[in-house]
Amino acid sequence: MELVRRVVHGDIHELQLARPPVNALNPALCTALVDALAQAIDAGARGIVLSGGPKVFSAGLDVPLLLSLGPDRQALASAWNCFFAAARSLAAAPVPVVAALAGHAPAGGCVLALCCDYRIMGRAPDDASPFRIGLNETQVGLVAPEGIQHVLARVVGAHRAERLLVAGELVDAQQALAIGLVDEVVALDAVTPRAVAWLGTLLALPSQPMLQTRAIARADLVDALRPERIHLPAFIDAWFAADTQAGLRALVAKLGK
Repeated sequence: MELVRRVVHGDIHELQLARPPVNALNPALCTALVDALAQAIDAGARGIVLSGGPKVFSAGLDVPLLLSLGPDRQALASAWNCFFAAARSLAAAPVPVVAALAGHAPAGGCVLALCCDYRIMGRAPDDASPFRIGLNETQVGLVAPEGIQHVLARVVGAHRAERLLVAGELVDAQQALAIGLVDEVVALDAVTPRAVAWLGTLLALPSQPMLQTRAIARADLVDALRPERIHLPAFIDAWFAADTQAGLRALVAKLGK
């Protein structure tokens, strides 16, 4: 099964996450995203749209898979490293990347979106059940690494990021727009077209000045995702804490209902 589909819109390439039902980020999907991004660049893409499934852009890491690894620290580290490799590939992409969010983007889905240059979120069909985005790690017993916390703070500001991170809060699309977590909220069927249009405007600028300015502006994002700022061994130590395991298993039980 093709885990990441590529759709070409001229010199803008759309990479569609394609692991139904919720694009849970397992190692295969993360590796496929890294490869698809590299292939698109090699094929001459001057801009990338990263999109996901309807209703859910990506639900984040595949927690049931991670729990199934049991005490195997090496396998757990390998799975998390695949995810961080995908985040780094987006952050360090040599061309602009827009996240086209036609659904929820919690946890790892939010991290991938934050690694893009621009985020466009769709309005849910039912106003009473809006799409949500955020880093809800504390709600399931996890601690977002320092580098990931910086990735959020560079977008919404330090104080706002602190409040969101400590509470593990997911905000709806309009709240996300108000605090700058997303850049636009549009009709659901306009998410990808608007992403392509935004990139088209950016790509109409003088290329090298735009790309060099972008690289300077995003240097802190790339730096935040260095292994030294993720502290994966400490993160894995915390993974096995009793309250973390209880929170994760409660999440899986909820997902199974």
